Amino acid sequence: MTTSRTELVAWRNAIFVIFTMSGLSMATWAARVPTIKANLDITTGSIGLLVLCMSACSVVGLIVAPMMFARLGPRRSMLISLLLVAIGLIVIGLGASVFYTPALVGVGLGLFGFGNGSCDVVMNVEAADVEKHLKRTVMPLMHACFSGGTVIGAGIAALTELLNISMIAHTLVMAILIAGTAFVAVRFVPSRVTTDTQEFARKNTTLRQKVRASLAVWADLRLLAIGVIILGMAFAEGSANDWVALAVVDGHGMLESAGAGILAVFLTAMTAGRIIGGPILDRFGRVKVLIGCSVSAVLGLTLFIVAPSLPLLVIGAILWGLGASLGFPVGMSAAADSPKDAAARVSAVAIIGYCAFLVGPPLIGLLADHIGLLNALFVVLGLIVFAGVASPAARERSVRITPAD
Repeated sequence: MTTSRTELVAWRNAIFVIFTMSGLSMATWAARVPTIKANLDITTGSIGLLVLCMSACSVVGLIVAPMMFARLGPRRSMLISLLLVAIGLIVIGLGASVFYTPALVGVGLGLFGFGNGSCDVVMNVEAADVEKHLKRTVMPLMHACFSGGTVIGAGIAALTELLNISMIAHTLVMAILIAGTAFVAVRFVPSRVTTDTQEFARKNTTLRQKVRASLAVWADLRLLAIGVIILGMAFAEGSANDWVALAVVDGHGMLESAGAGILAVFLTAMTAGRIIGGPILDRFGRVKVLIGCSVSAVLGLTLFIVAPSLPLLVIGAILWGLGASLGFPVGMSAAADSPKDAAARVSAVAIIGYCAFLVGPPLIGLLADHIGLLNALFVVLGLIVFAGVASPAARERSVRITPAD
């Protein structure tokens, strides 16, 4: 495929927008969980079951995404995925504020989860392809757009709560925004089927063959090592999101305001790391940067666990956030290095990442009941070390690109 500079920039910007919409959708649901719980008059355990429904369908979406990609191409795959997300949001709103039915909310979350899971794979494959054509790293910036989308979504949700706007009105407007933006953005994504993708589709015609081909990538030792990177860094990110504030309050005996502040410091550092990460990766390469990130995360988390004062906690949160910022996006780029089965490879490491985000928080919580929250975070520390050891698996593979003048 030959692409002019203007077309390439438009393609890159379209994927920026897709990442932002995905983040926006996640925050739209997550920020309204207290409203959903109150409207449905259900327990926290019931909310957990609804989240489990969304998570299970997300994993199904991750598994199905390679087949969608091979069959429909990236443009239609992302559009269909985000349309499912939009429909899911509307159904969630109907279930939570019109019919007051937990089962309907569960159906909406199933559609929402499947759409986000499949979109996650395709948009990361596209981001990696954009990188190859640009000949510079943009994947971390793509993930920064996702983070930016979550901030925007959370802000809009907070405003709707403040103005007492109904759940269905909120989710309907957001669904229209996400679907409409997706229709516009995908027009700038090249409608293409590569030779490798055509070959994949030709050799795998039945559903059984397609599933087997998608699962075959799990036998690749390099991919499994990349999965270790994703696992460690997803734990580093997820455990911070869920436990930093509580660890500051319960572990270090500080005020709730300090806990919220330290979490904000971590999230800011992680977002900043993703914004500036591209040029650093281009300058030093994936392996050196990942090792540096692992060292930073280990030092930061260690300082956070043992720090006796607030200033040291802030420094620890900054180092931890910077260290956790690049592991997930770089792992996605490395998984997509092989164009023949990029979608299947990204799907595999995304499943590992999702499992870390899903299993990590309850695992840390269970350990904390027995050994204390700060001590439980040493498990995360060990996984970050393993991620650093596995960093050479992400080494760049040379790809020859000949863009048009």
